[in-house]
Amino acid sequence: MISAKKEMLIVPLLFAFITFIIIMIFCLATGYSILIAMLAGLIAFTIAGRLNGFFYENLKEMALKGIKESFIVLEIMFLIGFLTAVWRSSGTITFFVYYGVSIITPGLFILISFLLCCILSYILGTSFGVAGTLGVILMVLARSGNVNEAITAGAIISGIYFGDRGSPVSSSAILIASITKTNIYDNVKLMFKTAGIPLVLVTIVYAVLSVLNPLKTVDTNISEALQTDFNLSLWAILPAVFMLILPLLKINIVWVFITSIFSGFLITITLQDMSVLDTLKCCIIGYHSQNDNLAFILNGGGAVSMLSVCGVVLLSSAYSGIFKGTNMLNVIQDSLTLLISKIGLFGSMLICSTLVTCVFCNQTIASMMSRDLLEKPYEIAGGSPSELAIDIENSSIVLCGLIPWAISCSVPLQMLGVGYQALPFAFLLYIIPFYYIFTKKLFFFN
Repeated sequence: MISAKKEMLIVPLLFAFITFIIIMIFCLATGYSILIAMLAGLIAFTIAGRLNGFFYENLKEMALKGIKESFIVLEIMFLIGFLTAVWRSSGTITFFVYYGVSIITPGLFILISFLLCCILSYILGTSFGVAGTLGVILMVLARSGNVNEAITAGAIISGIYFGDRGSPVSSSAILIASITKTNIYDNVKLMFKTAGIPLVLVTIVYAVLSVLNPLKTVDTNISEALQTDFNLSLWAILPAVFMLILPLLKINIVWVFITSIFSGFLITITLQDMSVLDTLKCCIIGYHSQNDNLAFILNGGGAVSMLSVCGVVLLSSAYSGIFKGTNMLNVIQDSLTLLISKIGLFGSMLICSTLVTCVFCNQTIASMMSRDLLEKPYEIAGGSPSELAIDIENSSIVLCGLIPWAISCSVPLQMLGVGYQALPFAFLLYIIPFYYIFTKKLFFFN
């Protein structure tokens, strides 16, 4: 194989990135799947490698090597698809939503909305899943109760990204642990430490806003429909109990998912009277409620729902393999190493991850690109894999929820039925990186 030379890689690399960006913008603007842009980008980067002397056979081997490293992530992604389906069919999500809504105090509505979203997103490990279920119901209550919609939506977005960022069963947390070769449970501990003070501050802010914006009336129609369609026995929360307790015992995350899925499967059959065949079908294509009033809240999940995400992971992993095998990113990494010497590791991560997110509009791509671009500069500067993982969590993951055209922001806003005016009230997403950049060396990484 011909060795990579920096001076030969600049033009082909620019060609590949520009091609990728143009097609990504086209796909986002026209509604086509971003997988088209990802595939086009892979072709462009492969051509860039060939133009610099690497044979197609070698480039294919590099891509396949990158893909092989993603298999554990793909396995967990499909398990998440099964999990989100059986948690719907077994009544687990319904149980938390129903009893969560029932404890709402009008004078603390915004605060309770935030805390409920934090708890459920931590248990589920998903932002979209919580926004599309509990978040939708909370927005219905806010509108019927004459509460400021933008503030409520901001509190919900803060809450859903608390779990999306810091849960041991979050797909983004699992992905980052995998690509940085770190332990998911160690990462979760650090994420709690770095988010502790921001969480307290945000809770106080939402408490004050709750008092200033009380819920004036309560719409009980959705709660009644949830209770009618599901058996809300305590058995319904068993899958969630497994998901909370088993990680504390340091059980392998794959077995945590399997245990929760299996218990949800049994509860669906026995408690909710769904046939084995229908439950299996639910695991594959997702849950579909027979009640039209609940369909827009509960429908979804299943292995099929994860196909697009898995496609992004596969293609991004292929990119990573080519980037590593050809040293294609050396020119950019040299510049980032210089930037790190001036503003530090996390400051450089913030700039890099923000630019990557603005361009590629996808949390998964942003995380993997941030790793690819900064892994070597971090190593040169003495940063550990654990530091790289937490820095990505405190930048790429939360910032994706604030960039209006990014999928992680636009989709929850669409689900909640609000515009970008809600983003200034998503306080947790601002405060975590702001707090971390000033306290990182004092408390977390010397």
